[in-house]
Amino acid sequence: MSSSIAATRLSVLDRSRTREGEDGGVALRATVSLARELEGLGYHRFWVSEHHGVPGVAGSAPAVLAAAVAAATSTIRVGTGGVMLPNHQPLVVAEQFGVLESLFPGRIDMGVGRSVGFTDGIRRALGRDKKDADDFAGQLDELLGWFTGARRAHPQVRARPSEGLRVPPYVLATGEGAAVAAAAGLPLVMGDLKGRSKVVAAIERYRADFRPSVWAEEPYVIVAGTVAVAATEEEAARLLMPEAWSLAYSRTQGVFPPLLPPERIESLSMTPRQREFYEAGLRGHIHGTEERVRDALEEAVRETAADEVLVTTSTYDRAALLDSFRRLARVTGLTGANA
Repeated sequence: MSSSIAATRLSVLDRSRTREGEDGGVALRATVSLARELEGLGYHRFWVSEHHGVPGVAGSAPAVLAAAVAAATSTIRVGTGGVMLPNHQPLVVAEQFGVLESLFPGRIDMGVGRSVGFTDGIRRALGRDKKDADDFAGQLDELLGWFTGARRAHPQVRARPSEGLRVPPYVLATGEGAAVAAAAGLPLVMGDLKGRSKVVAAIERYRADFRPSVWAEEPYVIVAGTVAVAATEEEAARLLMPEAWSLAYSRTQGVFPPLLPPERIESLSMTPRQREFYEAGLRGHIHGTEERVRDALEEAVRETAADEVLVTTSTYDRAALLDSFRRLARVTGLTGANA
């Protein structure tokens, strides 16, 4: 575990967010381009996510997108944050990551989560139900068994080319997910950079209950969250506005929309409920000038004793987003930050 941001690995999760007026292809190509930029800056890993039927997110097939990212880069680790295991048969997930690891050996991460489709309609289209998330521990055990050869549920079937490969698994956790990661002896990803007491307590329980496994000898904690860095506090705050409005809109309209530019958001007539959600969406993130962000990250790493920080920032202006990542690389001392 780390106690200083300078000694902590820094990585990025990109959700291929669409912007108003653009199609999904633009967002997906921008994800691949961002991965190349971040590799040059020295970021440790680059992950993509899984969302189905969401207008504001183009990333619906993380294994496919991870292959495109890995093919366009050469050194940065590439993976998923994550594949939602209840949406898939574990064998298929094992096969996908076996192919990825075979094509890009030593660079692939297998991050998995327990969420199931966002709406009833999406769950029906996926052939899934909310109850499919109830046996996440069992699904995870089966998935790992395809790599180790255990395959308890299907002794006559072998996963090709997965069996015998060691693709590092990570559990994206909320609530009981941390207990699943500890029992399975897997690294843990928790979505909190502000060190809330509930999350810190879950991390502490994870470390206390961790059982060494063939996948990890010791507990490993990644804390994830939004970080926005700019020349001024005001500019950094504006970077948060597009995502905050998308969240507010989704909470009140049931649809997660493409990102809008800050000036459009400022001209909107929000309902009181939308305003409440919007203002809540602006809080709880690390943002500001380079000095302020460095201090906030130091505090977050101290409180959580995280081994790694995973940044998930989204904003409308992609140039400003890349500038934020460059500034973040500089303040955390990444090797390529001054290249």
